[in-house]
Amino acid sequence: MAIKQLSETLINQIAAGEVIERPASAAKELIENALDAGATRIEIATAGGGKALLRVSDNGSGMEQADLELAIKRHCTSKISDTLDDIRTLGFRGEALPSIGSVARLSIASRRVGSAGGAEIAVAGGKVLHLRPAAANPGTIVEVRDLFFATPARLKFLKTEKAEAAAITEVVKRMAIAFPQVRFVLSGSDRSTLEFPATGDDRLARMAQVLGKDFKDNAIELDAMREDVGLTGFAGVPTFNRGNSAHQYAFVNGRPVQDKLILSAIRGAYAETIPSGRYPIAVLSITLDPALLDVNVHPAKSDVRFRDPGLVRGLIVGAIREALAREGDRAATTGADGMLRAFTSGFQPGWRPSAPSAPWTPDASPSRPYQPAATNGNGFGLRERPQAAFDGLAMPAARAESTPLAEPMRPEEPSRFPLGAARAQLHENYIVAQTEDGLVIVDQHAAHERLVFEEMRKALHSKRPASQVLLIPEIVDLPEEDCDRLMVFADELGALGLAVERFGPGAVAVRETPAMLGEVDAQGLIRQLADEIAEWDTASGLAAKLEYVAATMACHGSVRSGRRLRPEEMNALLRQMEATPGSGQCNHGRPTYIELKLSDIERLFGRS
Repeated sequence: MAIKQLSETLINQIAAGEVIERPASAAKELIENALDAGATRIEIATAGGGKALLRVSDNGSGMEQADLELAIKRHCTSKISDTLDDIRTLGFRGEALPSIGSVARLSIASRRVGSAGGAEIAVAGGKVLHLRPAAANPGTIVEVRDLFFATPARLKFLKTEKAEAAAITEVVKRMAIAFPQVRFVLSGSDRSTLEFPATGDDRLARMAQVLGKDFKDNAIELDAMREDVGLTGFAGVPTFNRGNSAHQYAFVNGRPVQDKLILSAIRGAYAETIPSGRYPIAVLSITLDPALLDVNVHPAKSDVRFRDPGLVRGLIVGAIREALAREGDRAATTGADGMLRAFTSGFQPGWRPSAPSAPWTPDASPSRPYQPAATNGNGFGLRERPQAAFDGLAMPAARAESTPLAEPMRPEEPSRFPLGAARAQLHENYIVAQTEDGLVIVDQHAAHERLVFEEMRKALHSKRPASQVLLIPEIVDLPEEDCDRLMVFADELGALGLAVERFGPGAVAVRETPAMLGEVDAQGLIRQLADEIAEWDTASGLAAKLEYVAATMACHGSVRSGRRLRPEEMNALLRQMEATPGSGQCNHGRPTYIELKLSDIERLFGRS
């Protein structure tokens, strides 16, 4: 069969299959063009989920009539010249407008700033209908109608109008976060109007517009630099989380991206602080030399490649973890809001007081007298734990600087401590503490679980964990390149109790495994580590397994629900929480305490 040159229209339709996947793709491309033109006001209107109508109007620099004629031709652009090593604009491929024009009815009306008049061009199914002078305001209006009318097969793969409209909304939100100095308005017959007024340099205010006002109160600022890569943005406290990852936004040199490496780094940074199935809220902005970045990976430009992915991932994980260690222990304000919503007025018609009961004190209750609990050496009244559970781990003794729990304590003043002074224990699991400006309710089991885990983890990393020598070394066959990668990390693995050595060109021998893991599938473990090292150049998998074991043991060795605590024990628990990083969440990511401000309490009683 003879080779022939495809027509320009067919070439554009093929390109459109990659560039314009759905109405939201077209919206993204048109908004990017407006931003690259220097617009400070962008209005988007849709109908039929963007399939019937998509109009993007801006007050950017505009175009002359000659520019319009070139704009609808492939690979015509004003944004780059002769190299892809210094891309500083959102668009650069010169494919969006000709791709849209090949599958839809496209019209562009534009007037360059300072020009006496404007011009208009119309394209339908790849054919130019007219190019003529026209009345227009400074800026550009791009109107797309009947998207995919020229390629009906693509229409079958689109979702409902509501779903397509929601996808366009998400595009606008991402762009709005990236460019807080620009005013965005999204309207149309298929939606209620959504407006994001410009916030200038106040990026957090724009994030609050998009993510909700609660984000502003539950966000931790990020500002870190590693080598030539910078990271700024905000990360939500762990207890301020969502049921999906839709509230994670990443930008690279101002470009909104949905990069797997970045999303994986966010997930890794919040490990052990968020429950399974929940996702943190984060807005990350990465800046680096364009020469260290490849944005020409896919026509949609949502994927990027970093020259040093390990550096970028390490920067993200390190910056978020440092921020969480610094401020992440505070409770999410949404916890208090939910608590307030759960309250109702105490009076109900027909209510009668029950028979009076004996006065309650911290050491006694009407139902049963307080029974002192035996301590286990760390000051808390814990139940007896099997010693075998702690073989190989040195449980820390009570800290010298901590208040001895066996001695009577003076009443503590709330103003002296962030978590206040214990005032009561409710339902034998919740500690109520008075702070300077409110109260805190602590889940004693969740809180102590975290404290024990952190102490165990500290012991785990302060010395080599105990290992068990295999009677017969386990030989694991691997590709030679995987063996090479593993041996680079042999010392790190050995420090964790996993002793490996080369066994010929395509195999490694496992001679010792961590005793904490018990009977372990050495084959599966080594293969998993080899895969991780190949992808991230880290050997974190084994460390994560050891810490998971430590977390499980901590859960079984903590103050249980139903354990009566003396006032001294409750206050000691609060003081240790204040001194322990990560104590705001238990090992499973649930909050360990909820804070309620005095103003919130007064509002419940109509005093404010």
